[in-house]
Amino acid sequence: MTQTADVIIVGGGVIGCAIAYALAEKGTEVTVLERDRIGAHASSAAAGMLGAQVEMSFPGPMLDLCLQSRERYPLWQHRLLEQTGLDIELREEGILRLARTEEEVKALQERENWQHRYGLNASWIEGEALSLSEPSLSREWLGGLHISGDGQVLAPRLVQALAQGVRVNGGSIEEGVDVHDVVTKGRRATAVETNRGTFYGEMLVLSGGVWLSSLLSRLGMSLSVSPVKGESIALRPQRPLFQRTLFGSEGVYLVPKRDGRVLVGATEKPGDTRPGVTAAGAAWLLQEAIRLVPALKEAEWIDAWSGFRPRTADGLPVLGPLSAWNNVFVAGGHFRNGILLAPATGEGMAAWILGEKVPEWEAFSPERFQKVAISEQGGGRP
Repeated sequence: MTQTADVIIVGGGVIGCAIAYALAEKGTEVTVLERDRIGAHASSAAAGMLGAQVEMSFPGPMLDLCLQSRERYPLWQHRLLEQTGLDIELREEGILRLARTEEEVKALQERENWQHRYGLNASWIEGEALSLSEPSLSREWLGGLHISGDGQVLAPRLVQALAQGVRVNGGSIEEGVDVHDVVTKGRRATAVETNRGTFYGEMLVLSGGVWLSSLLSRLGMSLSVSPVKGESIALRPQRPLFQRTLFGSEGVYLVPKRDGRVLVGATEKPGDTRPGVTAAGAAWLLQEAIRLVPALKEAEWIDAWSGFRPRTADGLPVLGPLSAWNNVFVAGGHFRNGILLAPATGEGMAAWILGEKVPEWEAFSPERFQKVAISEQGGGRP
């Protein structure tokens, strides 16, 4: 089978689908190639937090990108619902990050201060006010930082909606397609060879999640994107216990969904490539969830699952063109923030690919790792 498109995107997670959706909306003929099912890996395993502020320890390019993307979600929610009929369940009740020790209190209050200087909303709650705000919380918490602008979506539904949005706007989604090789001529990638035939495109976007390094190696490029395993569980309390996402001091978060489930995540296991959930991982998540909200000990156990987050050496995503090639772009390594960063990545990459606008994304350039490699070797060609 032979197919052609303006843009071929390899990787059908939330980032690949977001780029494809943004391109298709602009009338670009785009084809997404996914080796399994759309969103079958990290994207569907995500809890769906939009933690632009709650997870950022300091200001900088990453915070700016996260804020930009969070601001796009209401419009994306509206457009996707209108075009596909799928509700991504955007909720903007905020996120409460909690402190158990005086050291954690100090760290969160310092975060509140710099976020205020940055013009962001963040409010410290403690004592009786905390108990009144979230009655279900354990009394061991000393206080919490409420981030009113942060929120959540239903991650699997988001990926489904983006894929359907691609189709509605004339694009193609091909599942079960394993890329064997990239065909090149001069400094251009002209096609990708797969188990389902050859796909030709004017532009190529590599957005393969934890497989990004393998895809880049087919173009003679070296860029380390490592899988970090994350395990999560789902509980269903007998009644709603809280409305906003609760973020504990051990990195455990509780995300309440509209259907009554509470998603509890997540472990973080670099180098563990085994699928599935360990007993130890599930036990730890359950222990920390009950420590946060004691009433969860009576909740019904629903499910457990795992996924692999793609992380680069410096923890920042890689976004932009590969200088060694005239028509190849890369988008990956979003680690914990793939869902949050989908709108900004999709729109920014689409504009870049079409030559409309070059985003100010120098901090995320894939070339930053090539510069480091040359520096460590003590030279390199001019």
